[in-house]
Amino acid sequence: MDSLTQIVLGAAVGEAVAGRKMGAKAALWGAIGGTLPDLDVFVCLFYDPLDAALVHRGFSHSLLFALLAGPCFAFILHKLSKTNYTFKTWYLLWFLSIVTHPLLDIFTNYGTQFFWPFDWRLTFNSVFVIDPLYTLPFMILLIGALFSKRESKRRRIWNISGIIYSCVYLLWGVVIKLIVYGNTDSYFERAGIQPERTMVTPMPLTSFYWDLIAEDDSNYYVGYKSLFASFDPKQVEVIPKNHHLLKLVEWNGNSRIEQIEHITNGFYSVDRRSDTLFIYDLRFGTATAITNGKRKTPLFVYGLIIRGPKGGTLFSSRTRDFGNINFSVYWDKVFGK
Repeated sequence: MDSLTQIVLGAAVGEAVAGRKMGAKAALWGAIGGTLPDLDVFVCLFYDPLDAALVHRGFSHSLLFALLAGPCFAFILHKLSKTNYTFKTWYLLWFLSIVTHPLLDIFTNYGTQFFWPFDWRLTFNSVFVIDPLYTLPFMILLIGALFSKRESKRRRIWNISGIIYSCVYLLWGVVIKLIVYGNTDSYFERAGIQPERTMVTPMPLTSFYWDLIAEDDSNYYVGYKSLFASFDPKQVEVIPKNHHLLKLVEWNGNSRIEQIEHITNGFYSVDRRSDTLFIYDLRFGTATAITNGKRKTPLFVYGLIIRGPKGGTLFSSRTRDFGNINFSVYWDKVFGK
């Protein structure tokens, strides 16, 4: 999830563990603990984009990292603190604020290597990385708690209510996804498509609108399902796979096809323009719905500037064509209007 959401979650956990003892300081330390796993983005700067995609949400998002970092930070703060907070209090605060970060990220489409060093990337793919309906109510309840007196029952009720809301919303996303996923084959059959494999992922900013992806030997098919409207087979987009293009080029003498397959879970398409190959990660959907059809390219892309058969500069980017985003039309699609 985005940094603000992780800060809110970490702060709520810190408050739940030690708010009565430490006051607002518990939320502050919890917010810091909830941010720590994402510091791996600085390590990623030393890798090319494909390797960085594997490093991010790897060790720092694992149970092992929480088990190691929790006691370390607890010991340091316990020794440096001039108060009489016990080591157990510090340990629970740091361990829980750190470990809940990857647990939350498991619900996003990117997932985490929670059981690192095993390369399994766990993902429920049931909540978009930025979802105001998850973050804002949670944050409001947390703020309400922090502005209440430390000893008051209201403070605990507000904070626990936020944590409960967080859990219920995540569960809601999983349930809705399973319902949509269970009907995906029948949706595509209405468009005359017999899918070999399908994937369902939440659309940006909401759990009410879902991106459905199907594949056959040659193409991917992208459709959309609002919880408030029937599936429209006329909206299905066709994206050629073009996987054969990757076999023409290597990165510095090494094939990266297996790596791309792993990162994208096999849902990727390839396009060539002049001297550049574009590898689209379809797990993040396309820009069609949020730009009212003005842009139809997938939201996330890896690129390779070709310089001979051994390849050349590798890069990655997200769509930055914000001028074409049409939120008014997008929300109409979300609510089935």
